[in-house]
Amino acid sequence: MPSPFKHPSWPGLLLALAAALPWSAHAGPRATLQAYASEEQFNAALARWQERAKALQQERRRASDMSLQAAPSGNMAYPSSAPPALAPTPAKMAKAAAESSAKAGPAADSITNVQTAGVDEGGIVKRAGDHLVILRRGRLFTVRVGGDSLAPVAAVDAFGPGVDPQGAWYDELLVSGSTVVVVGYSYARGGTEIGLFDLQRDGRLHYRSTWHLRSFDYYSSRNYASRLVGSKLIFYTPSQLQPWGRITPQGLPGLRRWQGQATPNEFERILPATRIYRVDDEFEPTEPLTLHTVTSCDLAAREMRCEATAALGPAGRVFYVSNGSVYVWTNTLPHWRSAALRPVPDRPRARSAVFRLPLDGSAPSALKTAGVPIDQMSFLEDDSGHLNVLLRENGAGEGMWGSEHSRGGMALLRVPLDALGDGQQAAERQHYLPLPEVPAGPVQNRYVSDWLLWGSGQQAWALRYGEASAAPQTLSPGHAIERIEALGAHAVLVGNRGSDLHMSAVRLSGAQAEPAGHHVQSGARQGETRSHGFFYRPMGDEDGLLGLPILQGGGFGGRGAQGSASVMFLRTHELDFQSLGDLQARPESAMNDGCRASCMDWYGNARPIFIGERMFALMGYELVEGRLERGGWIGVRRERLNERRRINFGAIASRGWEDR
Repeated sequence: MPSPFKHPSWPGLLLALAAALPWSAHAGPRATLQAYASEEQFNAALARWQERAKALQQERRRASDMSLQAAPSGNMAYPSSAPPALAPTPAKMAKAAAESSAKAGPAADSITNVQTAGVDEGGIVKRAGDHLVILRRGRLFTVRVGGDSLAPVAAVDAFGPGVDPQGAWYDELLVSGSTVVVVGYSYARGGTEIGLFDLQRDGRLHYRSTWHLRSFDYYSSRNYASRLVGSKLIFYTPSQLQPWGRITPQGLPGLRRWQGQATPNEFERILPATRIYRVDDEFEPTEPLTLHTVTSCDLAAREMRCEATAALGPAGRVFYVSNGSVYVWTNTLPHWRSAALRPVPDRPRARSAVFRLPLDGSAPSALKTAGVPIDQMSFLEDDSGHLNVLLRENGAGEGMWGSEHSRGGMALLRVPLDALGDGQQAAERQHYLPLPEVPAGPVQNRYVSDWLLWGSGQQAWALRYGEASAAPQTLSPGHAIERIEALGAHAVLVGNRGSDLHMSAVRLSGAQAEPAGHHVQSGARQGETRSHGFFYRPMGDEDGLLGLPILQGGGFGGRGAQGSASVMFLRTHELDFQSLGDLQARPESAMNDGCRASCMDWYGNARPIFIGERMFALMGYELVEGRLERGGWIGVRRERLNERRRINFGAIASRGWEDR
């Protein structure tokens, strides 16, 4: 049978899976998933899984002893945690926000480069009316930017009074009305930490409350744990269950309000068995399971109320949030298992499954699949009622740096949403489109307008994903593919060639993806690789302004980069680039900030910001405003971005302006 991933044959592992799965076509809507009927049914299922694990371990140990091989210890090197995945959303979770645009790009007044318009993502800086709210190194800051202002207002700790911030990371910020939300993870308290603050009209911040969700770490090198759809705060919290570990109700997802001490008994379980869903496959006894939990909290209420639903499955996962649904992709992780504990050859194994959790409270659904998405950018729920997912043969999902290490052949899965049902069916053969194999190494991917673009090394491809007869078109920009972003309805490929940073525009019109403008920034590389580091403000079909943090001199440009940077600004006109210059940080402005928490910028520290006609560069504790000045020869328009003014908002904390 032809492979979805490779020509001419599918590698043995996936070939065996495809042959075993119940490929079948059904007309019309299918049944939805069923949750466990009771706590007793859920506990019995876990007990059977653990008994099988113990029996298999004993079987393997006896076989190893007989062959004079060392018996396995049972201490397998599983990752301690995993990042965003998803799970079914509870009833009354939310009404589906606006109509799904399924197009990349920011909302009209957003300053965050989000994947889907209308779905905000946790970041390090947000706009709230006349103020910017900034999260950095364990503190929250506000800066007044209304009218023509640029003035620091307040600084508070990002954690509550009496909370010991040691061992905690406060990385994501969201704003809903006058409520400021800080999402972090505490290794000391063993869970996701949610801090709520009230933003006053004058820009001052007042601490409201702190909440803890019992969970494993959610960190991802590319994804963000939290989303905001309307007034609904949505985030992923995984809980891992080991085949030979003790499973108790006290270890399952729970919520507590901080009362001044971290007492386990304060947790109230928020995930009953009747909200835990799974497909019908037997659990693999040599691998851990994960409760891929999605929690929804209503920020419209003064007292935060949360509900949770989970998909129970293998540890590997990726999660994606559209305007109408949350998706989680679970997959087994064969390369993490001990060689001595591999299943016997004739034992069938589940490979992967995708869960859909509608935001309108309707029942979740699922579909058996093959392959693994690279990251959340691999997903698109489009306007035609299809789910599109770019897949590779093998990968670990998005746990920690898992997105950087997927491998093998590639395919595009495109299925109608009503193909997802009770989890007993599998995606059909015709739903997989084989794609060119990419070189080894990280893969970048992005849906832009009606196109899917992906690339690795110095090669990229573009595909009109909705056309059955469309074929991938090759793009060879002559530089590395380290970022793919939308320029309105078009795209840009970003990456280095040697010591120079290159940007190659791609015009996406009609049936062709064509090279357009090109820009070279000498002696530079990206200063931030996360999606939020880039921002584009469209000013016409092929015109706009963009900003990107860069480091000069070929310095390290990855996550957690420290030191000074600058933000490069470009204008696009008919997809040609014009350099406007950059706004630079001042190394001499560095100070000892007395950092107590989150003292490494894992989510970056630099962002371009556009507010109306104004342009800013956030770099560490500095916020620099630029002004475009026009000039040049007669008939030739030239623009140059010059620094207008700057502030160091971090200094207000050291001067005692904290508003507690």
